[in-house]
Amino acid sequence: MLLVLNSTILTDYDIAGCSLRNRLAVAPMTRVSATETGQATQQMARYYERFAHGGFGLVITEGIYTDQKYSQGYPYQPGITDDEQAQAWRMVTGAIHAHQGMVFAQLMHAGALSQGNRFTDVSAAPSALRPKGEQMKFYYGAGSYAVPRAMTDEDIVDAIAGFAQAAALASQCAGFDGIEIHGANGYLLDQFLTDYTNHRNDRWGGGLRDRMNLTLEVVRAVRLAVGTLPVGVRISQGKVNDFDHKWAEGEQAAEVIFGSLSDAAVDFIHVTEHQAWKPAFINGHSSLVSLSRRYAPEVALIANGGLHRAEHASSVLEEGADIIAIGKAALANPDLPRRLANTQRLNEFDASILGPIANIKNGELVSD
Repeated sequence: MLLVLNSTILTDYDIAGCSLRNRLAVAPMTRVSATETGQATQQMARYYERFAHGGFGLVITEGIYTDQKYSQGYPYQPGITDDEQAQAWRMVTGAIHAHQGMVFAQLMHAGALSQGNRFTDVSAAPSALRPKGEQMKFYYGAGSYAVPRAMTDEDIVDAIAGFAQAAALASQCAGFDGIEIHGANGYLLDQFLTDYTNHRNDRWGGGLRDRMNLTLEVVRAVRLAVGTLPVGVRISQGKVNDFDHKWAEGEQAAEVIFGSLSDAAVDFIHVTEHQAWKPAFINGHSSLVSLSRRYAPEVALIANGGLHRAEHASSVLEEGADIIAIGKAALANPDLPRRLANTQRLNEFDASILGPIANIKNGELVSD
């Protein structure tokens, strides 16, 4: 596996005043390695520090839960719901900053896909529908997902407030440089967006534009909470429990979703697909990256999904991506930017490090 140097990748880039030394980011990856009560740990600080030391311009954290109600998705998931959790993140952000890296907090509400929440035994979602698929064993799950309770207006207001409070703690107490709102992969905001998981007939359901309302309200609330700090949204079609899902409205959905986010003045959109360079829809020719660029032309664009190979990274850069986010290849090569600059061969990803539980293993912390 060899990533050949692309002249654009190692140039600097600015997102809303946040200056990145290159266009390579570490994609968010759930690692369930916090304390039982959701505090970041020294082990997590060492894990994230490796990527900044290895030259990545931006690190995006794993999903961080946002409130002490329904947002937590997994045991040992980190949170940012109070001062204690926020202060624990400072050792992570400080370690990254020590190597001139920038770090964005990914804020996440699991919704119906919660499979471990220390605050409640009940999950909550747009509608009382059992999610597809089975819980993920490598995140301590087993069996079918529970049927969630349908969220009330009060629940929805609380969820929005949770995102905003978490964003404020991330920016004011924890030392993060930006906020990524997790609107992808089947979690709560994606559940509101998706037709078959949202059967509501109020302002939060119905047509696609109405199903976007919760994401847009969260964007507004987070923006008010953090001021000029960069704020963006992660978007996908596929979900952790429905990998091959495609938007029923096809390209029209892309126009509504990306156009709405552009109108909401997000600073960046993070598009993730299994193979980001491929056409987004069966009968189409455009990738989700190119559709995002078409309908949100002024917004910074992060692309993720199998982009560790030169031809694939080059393809999405040519289609308008500004930053390439790397996941598994970053786990195998925490010094990937340095390897890229020196045209060194990359290590192959060893999937065994994510089993039987996808937590941080001691072997991952060995210095390169």
